Amino acid sequence: MDWFRSISLFYQWKCYLNEDVAKFVRFDKITPEQYEEITGLEYK
Repeated sequence: MDWFRSISLFYQWKCYLNEDVAKFVRFDKITPEQYEEITGLEYK
């Protein structure tokens, strides 16, 4: 499964908030850099 692509699409469709995308970083499904690419925000 391509987690980055799936999460990106759901974020664009407004199904995920920034906090939801951050959870995927903590679950090791995407990297902090990918979080920043998806949301445009720095991962903290």
